[in-house]
Amino acid sequence: MERLEFKQNPTEIFEQLLPLLGEQLKCDRVFLYLRSPRYHLGRVSFCWRKNENIPLINDPDWKAESSSLASRDPLFAAALKGRPSVFVKDVETASPAVVNRDFERQTFGHRALIHAHLCQGPRLWGILQPCVFDHPRPWRWTDRLLMKRTVSQITPLAVVYVNSTLHDAIKAGHHDC
Repeated sequence: MERLEFKQNPTEIFEQLLPLLGEQLKCDRVFLYLRSPRYHLGRVSFCWRKNENIPLINDPDWKAESSSLASRDPLFAAALKGRPSVFVKDVETASPAVVNRDFERQTFGHRALIHAHLCQGPRLWGILQPCVFDHPRPWRWTDRLLMKRTVSQITPLAVVYVNSTLHDAIKAGHHDC
């Protein structure tokens, strides 16, 4: 990750970061969900895929989060509570207290994932999600270290990005709330 120049704006950094993470973690897809903890609006504007056969996650417009999302998705509930990031080796065998298998299958389709929580204080500003399709993936200590370091470096950038782009979207009327 040393190749990133943190003097750039958040958009440029996120666009450069996702492919680097995907390659480093040997993942199929990495996406970044960014959200406003104040307005409960979120969007996915950044997604890297290893190839075109991997489903694209792209939702560039700010949209209201479902009020039932935390009750349907234990990973999102953990993120909202500011719990540590979650490393799921296998969605198919993970505890239902950690992963809602059906929700993950229908919404994302991945088999293994990292649900990295971008929290500043008690507020969730985003989720960075590297994942693998078709097979389980044990996450090594080096993967965990890389994610911890990455999350600590990009969380302040996520806050800047959300505050600036959401403000612009509200002024322009480009949001769904």
